[in-house]
Amino acid sequence: MAGDKNYNKEFVHLARIALSGRQQDVQLFLQRIAKRAADSELSSALVELLRKQPTRSSPLRRTAEAALPVDTDSRFQLLRIEEHPDLPHEPVYTEVVSKTLGRIVDERKHLSSLLEAQLEPTKTILFTGPPGVGKTLAARWMAREMGRPLLILDLSAVMSSYLGRTGANLRHVLDYAKSIDCILLLDELDAIAKRRDDSGEIGELKRLVTVLLQQLDDWPSSGVLVAATNHAELLDPAVWRRFDEIVEFDLPHREAAKVFIQSIIKNTSSKIDDWADILSIALEDCSYSDIERKINGVRRAAAINGKNLDDHFPSLLRLDEKTKQDKIDVAVQLVSSGLVTQRRAHELTGVARDTIRERLKGIENSG
Repeated sequence: MAGDKNYNKEFVHLARIALSGRQQDVQLFLQRIAKRAADSELSSALVELLRKQPTRSSPLRRTAEAALPVDTDSRFQLLRIEEHPDLPHEPVYTEVVSKTLGRIVDERKHLSSLLEAQLEPTKTILFTGPPGVGKTLAARWMAREMGRPLLILDLSAVMSSYLGRTGANLRHVLDYAKSIDCILLLDELDAIAKRRDDSGEIGELKRLVTVLLQQLDDWPSSGVLVAATNHAELLDPAVWRRFDEIVEFDLPHREAAKVFIQSIIKNTSSKIDDWADILSIALEDCSYSDIERKINGVRRAAAINGKNLDDHFPSLLRLDEKTKQDKIDVAVQLVSSGLVTQRRAHELTGVARDTIRERLKGIENSG
């Protein structure tokens, strides 16, 4: 009898979420049943059914049924949708970050294998790190690789002027994202997920954390939620525990900066590798966005006055805070690659010409 009651309860729950039209929740429920089923034949049948579930042409197929969420006061749309995310350039990350992102994408490409092993893919991910290190770009890359649209939550829109509506706005966005095959990016998560023991925050903002925690717990495994923050120290401790994966993005190290610089100055100079080496030293400790901004600045200047780009790159060599060895390395490479004269290298780096000549002679002798 107890078994019949449990069966009836499960059936009613399935009927309820099916009638609500939330396909993702139906799929998640069936995955759970497949895991718990004592009948191996039933479990295998459900796994096979999930594996063969029909796909449709557009991941945004439900938009006609579920209107885009808007703020109830301003009527502004709360989400920005990139159905086919466009990357300005390929991302350059550390080996650890690259492997983690690749694994998450790979899980989605082999979802049937995970289901057969009664496992769920990574569904909630937290990106942390300073501004400009590629967190949003990583979300776009994942969406492109998975063939899914990217939905970006505009936190300035969700924070309603009537603060009491903010929780409702957040629920609308998350419920909508659950209903379609997409990647949802919650940017600047710290704006709505601050520590609940922060005495400076009013009650409504604290309640937003509770709303978010409930939604994270209920996120369907068929969807992907990515949250990003520049201020990880502000997050409520309970938020950290809700994410399946935490990915830490750092400022690019010298080799990563070199690869990135090569990617954005390709076809602009005959000395790409030399300039990439030199600029990776000069622009070390800059974020990817800062590096791109600085280089695009000199590219614009070159385009406007018609001069060769090689004549403008030296303006990026701000070496005052660099070590003596870094300055020597830059000076020697500038001369050895034929980019400038010894006199000009001295003017740009402050390194004595005698030192430059001595190092060049050492290179020649070692060669």
